[in-house]
Amino acid sequence: MNRVTGSVRIVGAGLIGTSIGLALKKIGVDVAIDDVSPANQRLAIDYGAGRKPAAADEPALIVVCVPPDVTARTVLAELRTFPNSVITDVASVKNSILEELSAADAPLARYVGSHPMAGRERGGALAGRADLFFGRPWVICANPKSAAASTLLVEQLVLDLGGVPSRLTAADHDRAVAMVSHLPQLVSSLLAAQLTRAEQSDLALSGQGLRDTTRIAASDAKLWMQILSGNTADVRDALQGFAEDLTRVIKSFDNLDAPGALSDLGEVLLAGNRGVALIPGKHGSAATNYAQVVVMIDDKPGQMAKLLTEIGEIGINLEDLKLEHSPGAEIGLVELFVLPEVESSLVAALTERGWRLAG
Repeated sequence: MNRVTGSVRIVGAGLIGTSIGLALKKIGVDVAIDDVSPANQRLAIDYGAGRKPAAADEPALIVVCVPPDVTARTVLAELRTFPNSVITDVASVKNSILEELSAADAPLARYVGSHPMAGRERGGALAGRADLFFGRPWVICANPKSAAASTLLVEQLVLDLGGVPSRLTAADHDRAVAMVSHLPQLVSSLLAAQLTRAEQSDLALSGQGLRDTTRIAASDAKLWMQILSGNTADVRDALQGFAEDLTRVIKSFDNLDAPGALSDLGEVLLAGNRGVALIPGKHGSAATNYAQVVVMIDDKPGQMAKLLTEIGEIGINLEDLKLEHSPGAEIGLVELFVLPEVESSLVAALTERGWRLAG
């Protein structure tokens, strides 16, 4: 199996940089990790993500993992310091970075922008995980001057980390992430912000729906300010469509008895059904095509592990899984999603083994 050959230098010891280092070290790659903060660097090194850089280092590949507003200048500095290295970055916006590098007359043959579509609500080295990129899309944005060998090296990095490479132009990438990443973050944050106006007794009734829709609102606000400010045009277009639908709903609420008001509300809800059906599932098909089996498990250690172990023994593959556990409840609800043709077999096998099914 091919691997990235030579050493890899990582600039930035946060979640993504540390995760890349952990994954590369796991497959035997020599990794040097650097950071403007000595404390962050030591933490990542102690965590096993790499070693301190050495003066004699000549990395084959450099991965820049710094905030978006300093990515271009950091890439430019690395290109000038290491004239034989290929450089990629993992910033969430690509076009503005490429424009800044082009304006600085950077040697773009050795630069290939990229963006792993993976992350966590928590940041920092201690949140790093070697499996963070496994099975996740990783966009590769070669520029018109990128050398073919440079692009192939970045693609090999993605494959080594278990990611799924996808090639897009910088402009196409920014348009895509505005819809599938940046707009969801804004909507989640706007919804969560409304909770500050709620009574605490009302929030005590919160269910899984609220948790699902506000989960990413816990993300780093300072980082997201940088991401959004680097992609304002595309995000504004996506947000405009959302605002138009929201205005339509508010208008229908003004008078549901008015002609067309109820149908407008229904159309927005049905459009949501259609949109969800377009999201690719595990095998590229829509998750709404899966059958759902809900299992009630006791709120005590080992129950979830036992359930998953027994499903493995039954020999049925899970397509997706969700867990709902309301505060104070003595049980959890595990939603299992399987192919429709194996639903009855799973229900029968779980019932025979003594599991309680809902519905």
